[in-house]
Amino acid sequence: MLGWTIGQVTITRVVELETAFDTANGASFIHGATPDALRRHPWLYPDFVDDEDRLRMSVHALLVEAPGVRLIVDTCIGNDRPRRAIGGAALSTAFLEQLDAAGWDRRSVTTVVCTHLHVDHVGWNTMREGDRWVPTFPHARYLFGCHDMQHWRAEGDAEQQTILDDSIQPILDAGLAELVETHHRISPEIVLIPTPGHTPGHVSVLIESDDARALITGDMVHHPCQLACPEWSSALDSDPQLAARTRRDLLDACADEPVLLIGTHFPAPTAGYVRREGNGFRID
Repeated sequence: MLGWTIGQVTITRVVELETAFDTANGASFIHGATPDALRRHPWLYPDFVDDEDRLRMSVHALLVEAPGVRLIVDTCIGNDRPRRAIGGAALSTAFLEQLDAAGWDRRSVTTVVCTHLHVDHVGWNTMREGDRWVPTFPHARYLFGCHDMQHWRAEGDAEQQTILDDSIQPILDAGLAELVETHHRISPEIVLIPTPGHTPGHVSVLIESDDARALITGDMVHHPCQLACPEWSSALDSDPQLAARTRRDLLDACADEPVLLIGTHFPAPTAGYVRREGNGFRID
């Protein structure tokens, strides 16, 4: 498992699945990320783009341990749920066993943050117990953005409503949910920051401890190619133009500063420092 230390805070990556997205004929879900365009940025190869010009991506949770806090940022897709994003199948992974291997009994988690309420960020909020969905982390407070919650409750997509039903509503029913603003502070070391565009209430997670800083992106940026070309937005963005502005502004603020950028979907090495390159950026 990859891990990083930020002052008194440790961050550990637990992978649920890894995949690669085809970019042939512009088929990528990131608009603009064609093979020809990607090859103009050789630093992306081979860690982030493979030799077939496919975008390497990871679905993982980030375990953040700070003084008095055991926080999970984003809870992946989860087992036992047929989802369109994975071809209508249901996963059966050893995610909980990996948590145990990292020294994180699920009952020890104090806080869960979902950067937004898409399928691959909320799944392990709950787990199947018989014919019911129950909270996976029974002693945690689950922090959901109030703006995102309002947006998705009104969203007409049937699968998104299913996601709310099995991954969010059981948390509300158990009294473990807290609806928070996009600038909510979790602890002296951890604060949410608003990064809208992918969804209306999307947040990233800023960690500051002993003069060290890290930023967990969520889907403010899906893939490192969006550092090279911040204007490349995802087909899944609610507001692609706002997402691009948010991405450029945040990357500009981090560039050439000692801020470790940790990508929620970046494959290994997953984290690095933002550097300016041409009209865009790269990660080292």
